[in-house]
Amino acid sequence: MSVLEMKVPSPGESISEVEIAEWLVDDGDYVEKDQVIAEVDSDKATLELPAEEAGIITLKAEVGDAVAVGAVVCLIDTAAEKPEGFDSEPTEEKEEASAAVVQPTAKKAESAPNPMPVAKEEKGYAAGHPSVAAKKLIDENQLPIQQVKGTGKDGRITKQDVLSAMAAGFSSESTFGWGGTRDTESVKMKMLRRKIASRLVAVKNETAMLTTFNEVDMKPIMDIRKKYKERFKETHATGLGFMSFFTKAVTEALNLFPQVNSMIDGEMMISHNYADIGIAVSSPKGLMVPVVRNAEQMSLAEIESEIKRLAIKARDGQIALEDMTGGTFTITNGGVFGSMLSTPIINPPQSAILGMHNIVERPVAINGKVEIRPIMYVALSYDHRIIDGKESVSFLVKVKEMLENPEKMIFGAKDPVEVLLGL
Repeated sequence: MSVLEMKVPSPGESISEVEIAEWLVDDGDYVEKDQVIAEVDSDKATLELPAEEAGIITLKAEVGDAVAVGAVVCLIDTAAEKPEGFDSEPTEEKEEASAAVVQPTAKKAESAPNPMPVAKEEKGYAAGHPSVAAKKLIDENQLPIQQVKGTGKDGRITKQDVLSAMAAGFSSESTFGWGGTRDTESVKMKMLRRKIASRLVAVKNETAMLTTFNEVDMKPIMDIRKKYKERFKETHATGLGFMSFFTKAVTEALNLFPQVNSMIDGEMMISHNYADIGIAVSSPKGLMVPVVRNAEQMSLAEIESEIKRLAIKARDGQIALEDMTGGTFTITNGGVFGSMLSTPIINPPQSAILGMHNIVERPVAINGKVEIRPIMYVALSYDHRIIDGKESVSFLVKVKEMLENPEKMIFGAKDPVEVLLGL
């Protein structure tokens, strides 16, 4: 018998332990080499743990356990033979067959699975909570999770539970309310969420954070997108979104107001002569902030392509720690979720963050007349310890000016006429 001890690899510098977020295999399963067997949370990201060799696996840690880097989390009997008919990955045909089932069909109540809740004393701590794969399937197909019965450990909903429920169909009977049972549950926060919580509290306690607001008339940019978006996509193989315009405007404004692109290190203020812009994106693991490096040197097409690449990595759970470290300024877009106005919290050790919001048609005064324009409110939160009101307000005004006059981005935030005249 040859047994391999699998140890927790180091996710990065300064990380001494991780937390088992999800086992994707069961104790005693046969696994293939490089098959993803677990997801682990560090205080910076969720990472996948692949099997180092093929064989029968024996788990040595439970979901929720904190495990030191270098500690053994499982054993793999590499001498074990592959079970007959074993298939670690679904074939393309199986995926297509599953896809044929993933569209939930409303059936009669008598053919629907019984949505009655499990008795309280039979529930485990994970009862009613989907695994990572199951949640992805539920979210993608907008399924009623209360009608899916979990058969996994402690009542957890597995991917197979979701597929089985989808094959059986869901009740189409309309109900009032959302069926609260008056039960309560206590679930330990994941390590990443705990770290985020502590960092947010630290920002509020350790910085002199203020927020300044302004509004942007989005009509010029919307007109450009309407006119050129098809040619832009054909030429650059990527869409033309608002984020590239905001990123470009921010990089030009940072060049004019370097304090906003600075950070505090003890008694020193460190200013950056480059702009690494963190772009907050939504992922199955929550909000992540991958960084677009040297955005000040990029064209709009290059910015769009890089944001798309990072967003896909975050969505697919492939984002790495190096993709999310070292930013000098952050942009977050709450508008995609319908936010009208908010005060974003600084992403330390950075000193400022720009918040975008939804675009709403509002009456505004244009040349003495009231017109209806697509308006976005923007917010800049900043650390008042090194950024004064003059710099913060002027920075946001400059961003507004460039967005409302996009041609200024081409000329380094200057008026094209001024460039022509050498002013």
